[in-house]
Amino acid sequence: MATKITPLGKRVLVQRTEEEEKSTGGIIIPDTAKEKPQQAEIKALGIGKDDEGNDVSFTVKVGDKVLISKYGGTDVKVDGEDLLIINESDILGIVS
Repeated sequence: MATKITPLGKRVLVQRTEEEEKSTGGIIIPDTAKEKPQQAEIKALGIGKDDEGNDVSFTVKVGDKVLISKYGGTDVKVDGEDLLIINESDILGIVS
């Protein structure tokens, strides 16, 4: 996917990955009872500059699967896809 959004600074564009719609016991979970997924895929990285213009490096790369903070970020919709712009500090870990 070629994104039309380039995050600024040390921000990252991610797409949440869908989780199972059934519980481990086989119960189907309705949409109203689901929490937002905490796993996401990195779609784009920011420009790599902080507020003072200094270069910063990212610890993640495009395509990485990551765990993100539940309530951080800003939801955006691009070409019908729901995406999220978050600070790199809202990434809790890389899923291997």
